[in-house]
Amino acid sequence: MLARRAALALLLAAAAPAAAQDPGDFVVRLNRLENQVRQMSGHIEQLQFENGQLKAQLRKFQEDVEFRFQERAGGPPRSAAPAAAPPAPAAQPSPPPGRPPRRGDAFDPAAAPNAPGAPMQLGTTLPSPPVSGAVAGVGTGPAMPRGAIDAGPTIGSLIEEDEDAPPVGAPLDLSAAGRVATAAPPPPPSPSIAATGTGNPRTDYDMAYAYILQRQYEQAEMGLRQFLQSHPRDRLVPDAIYWLGESYLQRNRPREAAEQFLKVSTEHARAGKAPDAMLKLGISLNALGARDQACATFAELGRKYPEASNSVRQGVERELKRARCA
Repeated sequence: MLARRAALALLLAAAAPAAAQDPGDFVVRLNRLENQVRQMSGHIEQLQFENGQLKAQLRKFQEDVEFRFQERAGGPPRSAAPAAAPPAPAAQPSPPPGRPPRRGDAFDPAAAPNAPGAPMQLGTTLPSPPVSGAVAGVGTGPAMPRGAIDAGPTIGSLIEEDEDAPPVGAPLDLSAAGRVATAAPPPPPSPSIAATGTGNPRTDYDMAYAYILQRQYEQAEMGLRQFLQSHPRDRLVPDAIYWLGESYLQRNRPREAAEQFLKVSTEHARAGKAPDAMLKLGISLNALGARDQACATFAELGRKYPEASNSVRQGVERELKRARCA
């Protein structure tokens, strides 16, 4: 009896820890097991995918190796499809007896013996007629030099003259085949600008200056150039060069204007228009974007011409503010 009670007590003591465990522990353990199973399943799927890729690469490599071996051996590859047989050429009709076979190109001299390019016997060709119309030649006048002012820290600058190319002539008339184009004689030289002058320096200058007063600057340019060509040593040359630069400046051509004003201030530095030309030179340089050179020009004008007129001095002060010179 005592032994039976002792055995029952031992069984109760062994079952007590299992009964004392909370059911929540079993749920936690179960979730952990499920997570581990999911992770293992993911690893297995990834390994299977990588294994499939390796198999595909291995298969492709084997096919490539077999293709190269067969290509070197000279036999057709196994996977290459049989090449389609080229279509048989269409049967051409046989030429009639007694006549040479027809040529395969598009031009048949026998069918068109008088066509351009057909072979002809020596001595049977007629001389080609002259080309109608004259070929347009080059321009009637020389190209105007286009200067480039290399403005430095001082007023000294270099003017580079680059003559423009002559205009392109009119196209030839090539409508008639088989004609040889003959070179047309060059056009007669255009009359000089000086040919239209009156011969009197003062009269030519006054006529050109009248266009300046009327704001007809293109006609003024022509008249001033006529005067400079006809009377290159006249005492009115500095004034003519100055007004020529003014005609350029009024037509928004500051580069050509700067060339003319620079010529007055350097070649005719003692002329009455030299201070005005130096002021307009600074204005032209500022219009070209050379602000530092323009400011240096205005500063040198005050040092070089201290006896300049009030209008020139006021113009220098105005342009210094406009150019924002320090």
